Amino acid sequence: MVLSKYFLFATLLMALVQGDDNNPTGFLSIDCGSLDSSYVDETTGFTYHSDEGFTETGENREIVNAYKVQLQTNERQFRNVRSFPEGIRNCYTLKPTLGDQGTRYMIRARFMYGNYDNENLAPTFDLYLGVDFWDTVLTQHAWNRVNKEIIFFPKSDDHLYVCLVNTGHGFPFISALELRPWVDGNQTYVSKSGSLGLFQRSDLNPAIDQVMRYKEDVYDRLWSPLTGDNRFVPINTTKGNNITKNIYQLPSPIMRTAYEPNITIHDDNLGILIDPSNSSAPLLYYFYFHFAEIQELRKNESREFTISINGNLTHGPLVPIYLVTNTVISTSGGTNSDGKIHVWLNRTQNSTKPPLLNALEVYWLTEFTQQETNQADVNAIQNIKSAYQVTKNWQGDPCAPKAFLWDGLGCSYGGNSSPRIISLNLSSSGLNGVISPYFSDLTMLQALDLSNNSLSGTVPEFLANLSSLRILNLKKNKLEGPLPSALLERSNDGLSLSVDANVMGNLTPPPTTNQTSSSAEDWCRKNKFVVSLVASVEAFLLQFVLSTS
Repeated sequence: MVLSKYFLFATLLMALVQGDDNNPTGFLSIDCGSLDSSYVDETTGFTYHSDEGFTETGENREIVNAYKVQLQTNERQFRNVRSFPEGIRNCYTLKPTLGDQGTRYMIRARFMYGNYDNENLAPTFDLYLGVDFWDTVLTQHAWNRVNKEIIFFPKSDDHLYVCLVNTGHGFPFISALELRPWVDGNQTYVSKSGSLGLFQRSDLNPAIDQVMRYKEDVYDRLWSPLTGDNRFVPINTTKGNNITKNIYQLPSPIMRTAYEPNITIHDDNLGILIDPSNSSAPLLYYFYFHFAEIQELRKNESREFTISINGNLTHGPLVPIYLVTNTVISTSGGTNSDGKIHVWLNRTQNSTKPPLLNALEVYWLTEFTQQETNQADVNAIQNIKSAYQVTKNWQGDPCAPKAFLWDGLGCSYGGNSSPRIISLNLSSSGLNGVISPYFSDLTMLQALDLSNNSLSGTVPEFLANLSSLRILNLKKNKLEGPLPSALLERSNDGLSLSVDANVMGNLTPPPTTNQTSSSAEDWCRKNKFVVSLVASVEAFLLQFVLSTS
């Protein structure tokens, strides 16, 4: 099988990642726009690779120096960006490194505008995971660092597309892509259906002002400190390393600190306000409350509380266990009347101590329902692209979503079936060499236009084996005869065939009818016509204009 240079390079990097002592199995870290082929990150110890070979388009740019100075030493991935000033959809092609559809993955896309284009206009654009809308990237300010993260099952174990879509509000860009397998997480972050997109992940710790991640967190989750709120009072323990972990593997530095309500300015209940107004997320949210009692209570002391979301009791009463992590999952069907989500941890009457909370995660549920293009068709068109080094902007899934259909392709869509490629127009595309056998792998092909190229050799007989083919245009190439008799027979049975006169060779043309002339040359030289092809699944109208000299 012929593979593009980009896929070969990506495959090589996959091998490097899997065999690199600096990366846990299956971890892939990409510094988008980096001029270095690879480097070891000072904080995590991960090997970050440049994105060369993972995407075919875009430009490497640097953020302005004023914003570089603001970055911490552990934020090297934000110094450069890959910008996409051309095209509507531009994609990264990744390979799930464990090659197993039974493995869930966390993928994180990171963005910092940093005024890299000196326009002082932070862009807004859409992000797609495969063929499905993921989220909208709203950067707002040059210094903002935006993370989009989702936990999901890949639809294919062969490829994974992350696509940036220009919505007319500035050129899309990206700073980093990070793929993390959830190898030991089959019982964590599980929804009844769909995928979980991260809305918020908070470490209730006022003592630090930077994000915590790997190596403290084995899953490389990013924990942002929730600081500067006088409604809360911090508490902590020096016995943090003795806290028993549960299946969510919360880092010890996260669990050894917590917040209680500040009863001097508020009551003894702990309230948190979630504002999803700037999010394009749907209405179902998953809350993960992480608790551990970190104060050794006296015999006459107790801590017991309930959890309510938007006034609805979801859990309780709860009694945190001393130095033992406990995770409680709650769901919310949407926002309150003010457009926000109100979370309350309320002390019970039996409790002498107020509620506490060590860490909080909020996810939104998204259903990825779009069907990807039939995998055999994807393999075939990718091989055709590689064989001829097609320069069209063919990125991401060939047929889906319909709005981003590859140039020159026609596809059929219907119900729960995967889209199929039914027409391919590569006229005037600079094709050289013989007609590739990969065309025969597009088994549902109804129309094929390879005219006005530099194709050479003879017309292959395998084209006659495309049982659905109704239009074939091979004119204005460097092809030679004779034409396979099987194709001539197909032309008598409804195939609209256009070839140059010399390709006919010594074959006898079909009998003269109202539609054919008495000579092979005239039979092959038809007037300009338009063929309307109606796809069988839905009323898909395909206009092919076939011209002769």
